[in-house]
Amino acid sequence: MNYLAHLSLAKPSVPSKVGNVLGDFLRGVDRSALSGPVARGLANHLLVDRFTDDHPWVVAQRRGFSAQRRRFAGVALDVLFDHFLWQHWSDFHAEPREEAIAQHYRDLEAGLPMMPATMRPRMEGLLEHDLLNRYVRLSQVGEALDAIAARIRFANPFAGMVEEIEPRYETLEAGFLVFYPQLREAVEQAALELPVSPERL
Repeated sequence: MNYLAHLSLAKPSVPSKVGNVLGDFLRGVDRSALSGPVARGLANHLLVDRFTDDHPWVVAQRRGFSAQRRRFAGVALDVLFDHFLWQHWSDFHAEPREEAIAQHYRDLEAGLPMMPATMRPRMEGLLEHDLLNRYVRLSQVGEALDAIAARIRFANPFAGMVEEIEPRYETLEAGFLVFYPQLREAVEQAALELPVSPERL
């Protein structure tokens, strides 16, 4: 899952959201130095990743990509799932999408001081460029995937990944609408994070 999903599966607190995004920036991080709430948020992030990566439907969708691009399929699906979550937000969350995203931004900005150096610039860029609203259209998903492919340090055939998504779009969308509630239930059942007070500590 990508940023919007990870943030939306976090608790409504600054440390939780920092931890739930930190999972993508673990290189060089001393986990023993993390505060309890951030560490629990990180554990939740890793749970979400494991559940997603191991889910039979997700595994089957990765296999549906061409052999030359399959190595990049997990990344492509993560970004696409944020697109589907944005599109179908009201099916899963009572809080209006615009208000939820605005709160995610406020919490991430407040959490910048507790982020590692590798994470902080990426989150500053997310805030500056409104990236949680960036994947509204499939064409934007394609642009994002091409940009990610361009940042990979080795030559790769991943550009144009959206060409493999387009003919399967409706199938992937229908599958996501079944998969995401299962993911939310897995997070709720695991209960790796403690409840937080309304003051959003």
